[in-house]
Amino acid sequence: MELGWLLWGAAVLLLLHLLMELSPAVNFALRIGFYYVLCIVCSGLTAPVCLLVNGGRTVKNMRIIKTVVKSFKYFFGLRFEVKGLENFEVEGPAIIVSNHQSILDMMGLMEVLPDGCVQVGKKELMYAGTVGLITYLGGVIFINRKSTTSAKMVMAEVAKTMIADNVKVWVYPEGTRNCTGDLLPFKKGAFHLAVQAQVPVIPVVYSSFTTFYNPKKNLFTSGKIKVEVLPPIETKGLTSDNVSDLTDRCYNLMRETLFRLSGRPELGENPNSGCPAAQPCAQCCASNVLLPASPGGAEH
Repeated sequence: MELGWLLWGAAVLLLLHLLMELSPAVNFALRIGFYYVLCIVCSGLTAPVCLLVNGGRTVKNMRIIKTVVKSFKYFFGLRFEVKGLENFEVEGPAIIVSNHQSILDMMGLMEVLPDGCVQVGKKELMYAGTVGLITYLGGVIFINRKSTTSAKMVMAEVAKTMIADNVKVWVYPEGTRNCTGDLLPFKKGAFHLAVQAQVPVIPVVYSSFTTFYNPKKNLFTSGKIKVEVLPPIETKGLTSDNVSDLTDRCYNLMRETLFRLSGRPELGENPNSGCPAAQPCAQCCASNVLLPASPGGAEH
């Protein structure tokens, strides 16, 4: 009986392997499906550990979550080449901004996440089962992306908390996932927050995923991701009148770095200057983090 089950199991695995080799669509669906399952199961297993070790919701749980998520890359054959981690070593709070490409960003985030750093996420994430639970325990700050007023109020509280608790805040200023290999125009919420709190902005740039991950083409293979943490940009002495210039400065710097890391030396038009922005593909349009528009590397 046991031998029969083993033979059936081996046959199913062989069939799946053949389908993955022959059909990009099957390969993509199975790998994405496994990624979702991995997130759900690991979140469920990690949550009790966070509760036992730290007693509840706290940014300290991010150390535990980070350790777990950093193992995901081995399942998908991903390698990270990281440069500039020393730029996280600033005294006091800071705003960290990075480009946002896909659901795989979580692996990139945890690869370099500094201690004492919380993320800003959409409120809907709270209700995503075990994933919502683990993000809550990790101290993620949830905002209502449908209400600009509510988001502004939350971000005002974030500014106070950031100073009082001496934490860094990680924000995706594009406001939505974008798998085009370029940057979308930046929303200004993160930069208003940095100026309001008079804390530095630390840009983090990930090379384009398009060579190994592209939902439009059912592409999901192994690959290497280059990550560069850029020097902090000071905001001391800046006012709300300087927010637009600060936003443009970060955008141009990050876009230039994105193209360099991705092997694209040419720079196109700047969407932040009013030119048409690149449009994300349909599979990548689900928003993960949204802020109001008003307010030599080592492989890992």
